[in-house]
Amino acid sequence: MTDKRELTKDEKDGIFKAEFLPHADALTTFAFHLTLFDASANDLVQETYLKAYRFIDKYDVGTNAKAWLFKIMKNGFINDYRKKSKQPTKIDYNEVVNFLDEERDDTLASYQDLREEMFENLMGDEVTNAINSLPVDSRTVILLCDIEGFSYEEIAKIIDVPVGTVRSRLHRSRNMLKKKLQNYAKNLGYQDKRKPS
Repeated sequence: MTDKRELTKDEKDGIFKAEFLPHADALTTFAFHLTLFDASANDLVQETYLKAYRFIDKYDVGTNAKAWLFKIMKNGFINDYRKKSKQPTKIDYNEVVNFLDEERDDTLASYQDLREEMFENLMGDEVTNAINSLPVDSRTVILLCDIEGFSYEEIAKIIDVPVGTVRSRLHRSRNMLKKKLQNYAKNLGYQDKRKPS
């Protein structure tokens, strides 16, 4: 095995721009579904890009940049979650006061605008809410497979589990999602073909 030569700054910048930046929208959507908060999602995307750039020498140019970035993001999210779960909850009084003093209409309007941009023509609010209500492991496999289109093998590499685990987790997650969306589907006129009308 030969050692890879160190990339120049221009080479790193070129790889970053050509192979990493085109996935910014997909990363933002995935980050939002993981964190459920716009600010946290943006932080997670920035952290992912910083790590990707820092470790760009470990990336094999021309391979699946999207899967590599998603793995970095997933690992960053899990590490941050573990770190926060071990710390006692901290509340900044000034942040609470400032939040309550803001006009709620402006906050709601800007949130709605962002949501519309992110999910325009992608899925309805009911589906988005149902996905977001799933446990994080279930939400992750649904997003990676059904929204982002990764193969089972790619998902297995991203979340560090065997392919069989991806299949069973996806099956369970889809069943949970189906139960959550039964009434919504019925209201839209869909029927379960397995059950007599």
